[in-house]
Amino acid sequence: MSTAIVDVHTSDELIDVVIDQTLVEQAVRATLAHQQKNDIVEVTVYVTTALEIHQYNREYRKLDSETDVLSFADDDGDVRFVLPPGMPRYLGDIAISWPHVQRQATEYGHSEARELAFLTVHGMLHLLGFDHERSPEEDALMRQHQDEIMVILQLPRA
Repeated sequence: MSTAIVDVHTSDELIDVVIDQTLVEQAVRATLAHQQKNDIVEVTVYVTTALEIHQYNREYRKLDSETDVLSFADDDGDVRFVLPPGMPRYLGDIAISWPHVQRQATEYGHSEARELAFLTVHGMLHLLGFDHERSPEEDALMRQHQDEIMVILQLPRA
């Protein structure tokens, strides 16, 4: 099983919001286990505002709109670089919009915890190279993986 170092941060704008960091860590680790990733990795998950994620979406994806989750894979590294044994490989960052977690949980009739876990899993699959926007087949495969991982987390669709 993969070892994951998961750094969870919350925007200063979300002072009164309590994020279940253990759930986020479990979602990251369940995704890695499901995908049979056995190396040591590090991931940062940042829970933020709709405004801030809108700014990231505009700056990095050139889309002037809000979104629920963004993933930034660390693909700038030199692939020839060999890490010393036991050193984690940095996978990247996931940004999650807390207002979207709340809205989508209400819209889909499930808990905020389930939505937070789902968006974390979705972001992790992107960090691992999946992209539902590439093709209908990849979209279907990513949905299948998400559903399977949510079952592992005991948070299946209602």
